[in-house]
Amino acid sequence: MESLKFFAAFSAGMAAGAVVALLYAPQSGTRTRRQLRRGYQDATDYVRDAAGNVGNQAEKYLKKSRDAVGDVMDSAQNLATGARRVVSFR
Repeated sequence: MESLKFFAAFSAGMAAGAVVALLYAPQSGTRTRRQLRRGYQDATDYVRDAAGNVGNQAEKYLKKSRDAVGDVMDSAQNLATGARRVVSFR
């Protein structure tokens, strides 16, 4: 809950700062809009790349988890097979 309050306050501060910066910008509106558009495109590209990297990492760890579960199941099956052999000999 504390992190949500912090994020909300941080976002509100960022928005207020952006508004003040735009109001007092020393350049034309056209140039400012162009810079904002470029910044938005850069941020969008960054988020897409980050999401792709997160997806790749998640896929990698999912594969490792599946392999580990498969190894555990194989070991358990081998143990059960060995236990059956021991029990059948007695």
